[in-house]
Amino acid sequence: MKTVPNHPLFDLQVYDERNRNMTFINSVTGPVSTSELGLTLIHEHMRVRSESVHAQFPHLYDEKQEVAKAVEQVNRAKKLGVNTICDPTVMEQGRDIRFIEKIARETDTQIIAATGIYTYNYIPTHFQTRSIDYMADLFIRDIEVGIQNTSIKAGFLKCATDAPGVTADVEKVMRAVARAHKKTGVPIMTHSHPASGTGLKQLDILLEEGANPNQILIGHTGDTDNLEYISNILKQGAFVGMDRYGLTRECSTENRNNTVIQLAKQGYSNRMFLSQDYCCTMDWFPEGVIEERFPKWSMSFVLEEVVPELKRKGVTEQQIQHMLFDNARCWFEGK
Repeated sequence: MKTVPNHPLFDLQVYDERNRNMTFINSVTGPVSTSELGLTLIHEHMRVRSESVHAQFPHLYDEKQEVAKAVEQVNRAKKLGVNTICDPTVMEQGRDIRFIEKIARETDTQIIAATGIYTYNYIPTHFQTRSIDYMADLFIRDIEVGIQNTSIKAGFLKCATDAPGVTADVEKVMRAVARAHKKTGVPIMTHSHPASGTGLKQLDILLEEGANPNQILIGHTGDTDNLEYISNILKQGAFVGMDRYGLTRECSTENRNNTVIQLAKQGYSNRMFLSQDYCCTMDWFPEGVIEERFPKWSMSFVLEEVVPELKRKGVTEQQIQHMLFDNARCWFEGK
């Protein structure tokens, strides 16, 4: 055991990794071992934008400004000890792998990118007329060859199911993600909508396809304080994302904290992730709307305010270590 040296927030006892069997992960700047992940934010976006709008009206966007905002947010998190960020921006969210790589290099931060498709309803006709395995092969190519004709490889898979539920197209994406996972061994992250119970529906499909529950993260589970619903996910062996801190429409920060505290007391700190789902820039709303509605939403809110509050209310250093350090390693390793 050893203590994290000069860590700005924690005095944690962490395991010496030298004798572990290491798993290597594709980051946007090259392979990293699970022993090198360190403090990990599991769900943050360097940029989210409408792909079709950008393609047709590029004058609406300012690349330099977007880079500056992302660099500022990542550097702010890095000063608080963050070593690794998982960016689940995929198709239909404006994924641009060179943009993500630029932020990683300018901030000297490990960023792990995803492959998959983000949709609540439909997929393009191109995929509607082709098989699940055709789609899965494209995800596998992103993982094994590279994204968008680069050599930068994806490190995990992403799919989404929101209020519309498991539409035929959404199910196709989920099954393709599961099949790509089985062939490559990289983990799966979902976007779920707890109010509609979609996390459990996602698990049903992913497990039916043979996915490893230890490598499934049901994202946005913290959008509810329904402990029975969350427990039903956890009992199947999956991880849950308490990953939208700063967004208060579905759940207040106090309610999010109380849920984490209760689950930690039940022994589930080793299955939870803390993150913010922060988007350094996002074109879904007119300028200024997000800042007005969610003034505390940032890539550093968890570390600046949430962790200190959880500790004041009895969450232990070891439990914080699980949620911010250990669980990412276990998710990538499938343990």
